[in-house]
Amino acid sequence: MVKQAILITAYQNIEQILEIISFFDERFEFYVHIDRRRDLDTERLENLPNVHLSRACVVHWGSLNHLNAILLLAKTAVSDPDIYYLHLITAQDFPCKPLSYFFDGFDSTKDYIRRKPMPCEGWEDNGGFDRLDYYNPYDIFDAKKTGKLINVIVKLQKILRIKRRYPAGFPKLYAGGSYWSLRREAILYILDYTERNPLHFARMKHTFCPEEFYIQSVLMTAPFAGRLVNEHLRYIDWSTGRGGYPAFLDETDFASIVASDCLFARKFDLETQNILHKYLLSK
Repeated sequence: MVKQAILITAYQNIEQILEIISFFDERFEFYVHIDRRRDLDTERLENLPNVHLSRACVVHWGSLNHLNAILLLAKTAVSDPDIYYLHLITAQDFPCKPLSYFFDGFDSTKDYIRRKPMPCEGWEDNGGFDRLDYYNPYDIFDAKKTGKLINVIVKLQKILRIKRRYPAGFPKLYAGGSYWSLRREAILYILDYTERNPLHFARMKHTFCPEEFYIQSVLMTAPFAGRLVNEHLRYIDWSTGRGGYPAFLDETDFASIVASDCLFARKFDLETQNILHKYLLSK
């Protein structure tokens, strides 16, 4: 049986992961990475035959280990020859189309990833280049606790005119969102590129949110780069700030979510996930 893979990066609330899994059927496999720092009871996940669980990385917000966790999940998924398509989400996401849409409604012969060349218009920190040009020690410090210290370290480098170099052959940089839906062939290309260019991947250390530009930049070197769809199929509200950025979605958003072309929406609390699940079942 050919299958799709759902890759989930999570750090809290097992119930939300279980709610996502309950939406899908036996044509899907789930590859879940949970932040190693989190003391969560994963027994119910471990007992599900289509769930592959990892706690390999401590994932500080903004650090390289989020990208490491993503690549680990992707590598594990494509080791199953039946997996032909992969979707990356978080535990606070939820599908926003009926299950049949995943096979009949969108074109799974295409790769969906949002990207634009750097410097990115509208991005702070020099169009995104400050994330790479200076040492951003998110791998060392927990930015949720010491974010101001990280900012001081970056500002000090600017004052002292310290700027990082790039290794030879480093690709032209593109950036976009963290989440995507990609063919097996695209994932294999990313993994092969990473193995063949260890210095390029090593250069991602001490950058900020490398998952927002590494995968885009690698895919734009692929022979199929011209066929990438510049869309991520994710419904995200960055404008209202309800509960944070991105905003927490609720029932007032359901009509817009379902009317969109998106496969997933983010982000939700558990109660709203459950209500959206029932709403989609009624469609």
